[in-house]
Amino acid sequence: MRTYSKRRRRSLVAVSAVLGGVLMLSACNDGGADKSQGGDTSKSQADVDAAAAKDASKAKIAITPKDGSSNIPTNDGTNVTVSDGTLTKVELKSSDGTAVAGKIAADGKSWKPDAALKRSTKYALAATAKDEAGREAHENSSFTTLSPENSFIGDYTPEEGQTVGVGMPVSINFNKPIKDTKAVQAAITVTSSSGQEVVGHWFGNQRLDFRPEQYWQANSTVTLKLALQGVQGAPGVMGVQNKTVTFKIGRSQVSTVDTKTKKMTVTRDGQVLKTIPISAGSPENPTYNGQMVISEKFKETRMDGSTVGFKNSEGKGEYDIKDVPHAMRLSTSGTFIHGNYWGDDSIFGSVNTSHGCVGLNDAKGANDPDTAGSWFFENSLIGDVVTVVNSPDKTIKPDNGLNGWNMSWAEWKAGPSA
Repeated sequence: MRTYSKRRRRSLVAVSAVLGGVLMLSACNDGGADKSQGGDTSKSQADVDAAAAKDASKAKIAITPKDGSSNIPTNDGTNVTVSDGTLTKVELKSSDGTAVAGKIAADGKSWKPDAALKRSTKYALAATAKDEAGREAHENSSFTTLSPENSFIGDYTPEEGQTVGVGMPVSINFNKPIKDTKAVQAAITVTSSSGQEVVGHWFGNQRLDFRPEQYWQANSTVTLKLALQGVQGAPGVMGVQNKTVTFKIGRSQVSTVDTKTKKMTVTRDGQVLKTIPISAGSPENPTYNGQMVISEKFKETRMDGSTVGFKNSEGKGEYDIKDVPHAMRLSTSGTFIHGNYWGDDSIFGSVNTSHGCVGLNDAKGANDPDTAGSWFFENSLIGDVVTVVNSPDKTIKPDNGLNGWNMSWAEWKAGPSA
């Protein structure tokens, strides 16, 4: 799923950044275009929406704080509730993987952590609930807790010790606007064991990304050094971080989605590993072109059309799927590559039917290892690249997700940067 029409896109207000900035709820959304991709789509979108909504869980999970929030209080700022169902599992983890203890209430209607959270820390929360028929619903959220008013921190990705794909930039999101970008950037270095030149580029005044000219070399090691303690980011606002982070680049995997042939070719270390039939965005809601980096992975998650402008006459989402399997985020605005169990098997490889996401054949419950969706999920890393070609839509913007590869090296080096 994904995409909203060009008319809708112009009318919506951007509400998100990326990993440590603001992340939209899981949903598919893209741009509109002509009907040049072929296939009988006269009623496919309505059919797909109806199939997606069929037999959906009635459980409605609400997470506080909202996905992508920052400066969240460490006490009483986090909780989960559910209506028309009961909570069965809630996991809250800090960015270093440390689990936070918490309890589901005796009636199964709410959850909260046992103690105060850490300051200046990013957390990820995943909740599962069931309705009276046993149908599951899932919600995911990430947020950052508050820091002192006279200091700033950078929420960075990847994490220490993580192994990521060759497309993963170093992306730093600051919790306060940076006025002296030159001083802040001078206090940050990113190097690779490959010897590749690495350059920083500012997207606005709160996000700084680093990348080499080409993808990282496979099996290399990248080091991020933050020497921000005492650095003035804005008048009266000082940095507090001195930290070195090292992460690994894994094998090279780049997958190419061709929306005309409706196939995805998975290439690993220069060799074709697998060709998978797909169903991309419909002619009304095509998928963005361009190089997109997998920034998040969820075995199951909720996708609600209302979060990206797909609302029906009652103001509800045109689709609201509580258990989308094997979902991997490709953009901040809601582009995913994910499993699809509600579409007929015949659509994959033959017709584009989604709201802009790339769909792979899958099974409800995300537990069938023999599906295309499961295979791609298990064989993908955060940081792997998915490139979409031959779509009638425009190329995705470099700051919509971790997708700076869609900017030329000359532009990247020229600025805006410190």
